[in-house]
Amino acid sequence: MTVVPPRRTRPAVLRACVIAAVACLTVVTASACGSGASDTLTVYAAASLKDTFTQIGGVYEQQYPERNVEFSFGGSNTLEQQIASGADADVFASANEAVMNDAAADGLTEGAPTTFTSNVLTIVTPPGNPAGIATFADLARPGISVVVCAPQVPCGDAAVRIEDGAGVQLSPVSEENNVTDVLGKVIAGQADAGLVYVTDAESAGDRVETIGFPESEHAVNHYPIAVLGGAGDRTGAARDFVGLVTGERGQRILHDAGFR
Repeated sequence: MTVVPPRRTRPAVLRACVIAAVACLTVVTASACGSGASDTLTVYAAASLKDTFTQIGGVYEQQYPERNVEFSFGGSNTLEQQIASGADADVFASANEAVMNDAAADGLTEGAPTTFTSNVLTIVTPPGNPAGIATFADLARPGISVVVCAPQVPCGDAAVRIEDGAGVQLSPVSEENNVTDVLGKVIAGQADAGLVYVTDAESAGDRVETIGFPESEHAVNHYPIAVLGGAGDRTGAARDFVGLVTGERGQRILHDAGFR
């Protein structure tokens, strides 16, 4: 199982042995050129799913030892744009329904997506909470440096919806492309606070302090997953992965990580 940057694009057809060496360089987990590519499943998933999907990927490879899984994690909208541009992906899991709806509307999915979990935002601060953040409104206090996701990605869209619902306007010092980068800035002490998913805060452990707030219920993000139309001869394997995520084993892993 391999995590790779979400940048690789699948050729329309497999070229002949003349460029076989080049093809081999672009496949991270295939054992030999032309002998393992069809057994390698590529999953594009929201950054907030990294820990849980890595675990689920391990279970998948145990159940299907002849198969490999590659993951590309990132902002859901960025991943969707890359898939639309021909990125090599067989399964897509988004952190909200709007991005997946775009993928389905563009004809990228095979069948209807399935919603498999949900998540909400929480406040994280450096250990000890030096700025004394206690409420969502505190994030708008003068002099408080806050990091959030950019509005075009699901975690940023959720933050905007919370602001609108709570009547609180934030002035973030940074807007990141995914929730992992928000968490990283807080852990590094580059901000007084950040808005991340509950699951990301839990995975950070004692590297951050977590402050829940009731306004988070204004923006519950539902996560859909779908087999992609470009899966080709990996469609069956892709369906098996989706079945694992939505089944009892996958749901237990998600629940234990703090997903709803």
